[in-house]
Amino acid sequence: MLEAYLSRLGNERTCPVAVMIRAGKMLIGRREYPTGAVWTAPGGRCEIGETIEEALRREVYEEVGITAFTIQAYMGESRGADEHDIVPLFLCTTEQDATRRAPEKFSEWRWVTVDEYITGDEYSGFNPHVRTLIDTFF
Repeated sequence: MLEAYLSRLGNERTCPVAVMIRAGKMLIGRREYPTGAVWTAPGGRCEIGETIEEALRREVYEEVGITAFTIQAYMGESRGADEHDIVPLFLCTTEQDATRRAPEKFSEWRWVTVDEYITGDEYSGFNPHVRTLIDTFF
């Protein structure tokens, strides 16, 4: 099932996201928008002709520089910030640390426990549908 999903072609509305875990902590980034900042996980839109896995790996590299990670499981699907976007979530593991590769978009990346992420008021701006999926999965 996981391989079949990852090999599907995405489109401009498909935005795969990596719930990246390292040493028991989840990677989240503070994304800056003109209207304010939100916390999010690495990921983004598929380009034309890209599979979901190709887009996920490209976006993770572009945002945090992580190249060596294992896609462990499909966690589910959510709506994105735009109600027409589809956000498939994947549980991923790595030994690498994140670097801030897109400073024009992200002011910082940090590793937090899943409990900190779920209960921390600071992270409450995260997509509520995605938060529910992560909370339910763990």
